Amino acid sequence: MRAIYPGSFDPPTLGHLNLIERAAAFSQELVVAVVQNPAKKNLFTPEQRCELLRELVAQNGLRNVEVTSFSGLLVNFVQAQGARVVIRGLRDAADTSGELQMARLNASMTDCETLFLAADSRWTHVSSSFVREIARLGGPVDHMVPPLVAQQLHVRLSSGEPS
Repeated sequence: MRAIYPGSFDPPTLGHLNLIERAAAFSQELVVAVVQNPAKKNLFTPEQRCELLRELVAQNGLRNVEVTSFSGLLVNFVQAQGARVVIRGLRDAADTSGELQMARLNASMTDCETLFLAADSRWTHVSSSFVREIARLGGPVDHMVPPLVAQQLHVRLSSGEPS
């Protein structure tokens, strides 16, 4: 089975990495797909996010995981990749409502199935937006992101580049 795990991954968190590892364990091929949304103000470019994810995948020895980016409709990307399964993580009830609606919309447009993975309890409170905000304000994020990501956050935010 070829599965797609889409997301903004801005930045990748330990929760994302946990879901990637778990999804890779039951997928023949897992495509981690970084969403390119020009309307959204991201800290890292799609290319930077892909590179971070590729390094994390390599560090964790996940040989059946590919990282790429896409723009446009997820269902079109899923079909172009020859996949029928989308992986989504659920942290809490607030995630569930929106994710169910999106899964039903995707299924109505194509034969795409969505598999939901409950977030590991260690990461239910972690989101990329919280990590970005804490990092911007100089707070510790080492317990929420892999070391490589913590290092890149520090570099990015201390470089004076617009965020």
